[in-house]
Amino acid sequence: MNEILKEINAKIEALESVNRHSNVGKVVALADGVARLNGLSQAMYNEMISFKDGIFGIALNLAENEVGCVLLGDTTTLKEGDEGKTTGKLLSVPVGKCLLGRVVDVLGRPLDNKGDINAQEYYPVEKIAPGILPRKSVNQPLQTGILEVDAMIPIGRGQRELIIGDRCTGKTSIALDTIINQAKINKEGLASGDKDFRPVYSVYVAIGQKNANIARTIQLLEEHGALEYTIIVAASASENAANLYIAPYAGCAMGEWFMQNGMDALIVYDDLSKHAAAYRQVSLLLKRPSGREAYPGDVFYLHSKLLERSARLDEKYGGGSLTALPIIETQQGDVSAYIPTNVISITDGQIFLETDLFNQGVRPAISVGISVSRVGSSAQIKAFKQVAGKLKGEYAQYKELAAFAQFGSDLDARTKAIIDKGDRLVEVMKQNNNSPKPVAVEISILWALQNGFFDDIDVKKIGEAQASFEDFITTSATSLLEKIVSEKVISNELSDMLKEACSNWKKTFA
Repeated sequence: MNEILKEINAKIEALESVNRHSNVGKVVALADGVARLNGLSQAMYNEMISFKDGIFGIALNLAENEVGCVLLGDTTTLKEGDEGKTTGKLLSVPVGKCLLGRVVDVLGRPLDNKGDINAQEYYPVEKIAPGILPRKSVNQPLQTGILEVDAMIPIGRGQRELIIGDRCTGKTSIALDTIINQAKINKEGLASGDKDFRPVYSVYVAIGQKNANIARTIQLLEEHGALEYTIIVAASASENAANLYIAPYAGCAMGEWFMQNGMDALIVYDDLSKHAAAYRQVSLLLKRPSGREAYPGDVFYLHSKLLERSARLDEKYGGGSLTALPIIETQQGDVSAYIPTNVISITDGQIFLETDLFNQGVRPAISVGISVSRVGSSAQIKAFKQVAGKLKGEYAQYKELAAFAQFGSDLDARTKAIIDKGDRLVEVMKQNNNSPKPVAVEISILWALQNGFFDDIDVKKIGEAQASFEDFITTSATSLLEKIVSEKVISNELSDMLKEACSNWKKTFA
């Protein structure tokens, strides 16, 4: 009996006797995931508004007589006349390692039937980006495993590299290959027991994609063992525009947790064109004035406040990083349209994918002339700089001369040699989806190419020769690959080892 009394007393003491003040309003209009409320006189911009059945909205329009609110999640049960009240909170999502390997919606709720997510921390989806002083220059490589990118358009940890191109040119494939490659590196690094090894955790944000495509992505990452290091935030095409608008910010908050806790993360926004279209839809429904291409005037700020949150932090602030790979879809290769120019000016470089190259069978269909990394070789290890330093210049020279060679005019020996080498370079850079290469293999291939080991092989057989070379060095020259990884620079001794390995391979291939 005493125990029961004690328990009752404890419950009574635990009760709060504080008067809570909440501002309540009524829904006067409801359409397309947007609600207008009267009576919410004390609502704040971006504040969470609570409705019945656990439905939440965000106050985006604060007019004189009413509040415009975008609704998140399933809003079928909501109707005109229902009450909505202020919460005094910003929209927050769960963060932490407990989300790795999970598929969640924009509010961090599980979609994969793997049980609840027991998060200890929550981060607001809207957060001010790190300032100038906490940041550090980008000088650590983030390997994509794609030879053409790692050699000519290197990406560093903390960088924002835009992937841009028309529909069906392989934009998502580049991003997913990067996630798969980082998962491979994570497994090898963690298995090696190296205390200084820093794994890269990935966040993939699917904005406005078909459910079938999202399912295919999940399956692909699972098959390659990358899902355990990845969080997937899904806002499919069937969801309302507000969910699509919030999705990248929710994913960014999850990625930021890793950065703020001294870890490295990679986030893919697939894609921001659909995100801008969703924001345009929300803005037009909220009766905001439209500007160029019917987008609202703050559409630049929409993406800049998102991408500026990616950074590499100084050691004093934990030394973490968040690398962003935003994706933008162009119409008929027009990079001068409104949204593409906005995002190009916000990011630290772009990988431009060309439809013509894709149709010619050059995959990845990267246009090296337009693509650029503003971080450049500072995001490469020294061995990579040694073999790839002149590569972009040689490729550009080849492209220029190849255009003239089409006219069938007589070419001098030097021009023929440049075109011949360029043809081989194009063939070497071709790479299948979901087959990222280790950095030591990439360096070995480029060293062999630069030192003439592919010169006497017919251009049509370069792909076959490259596959044979990769097979040879990964099975018969493992000590060489380990030495490249440990030394990170091609010394005279390493150069001799590479020469010997290439000569031995040549005998087997011939």
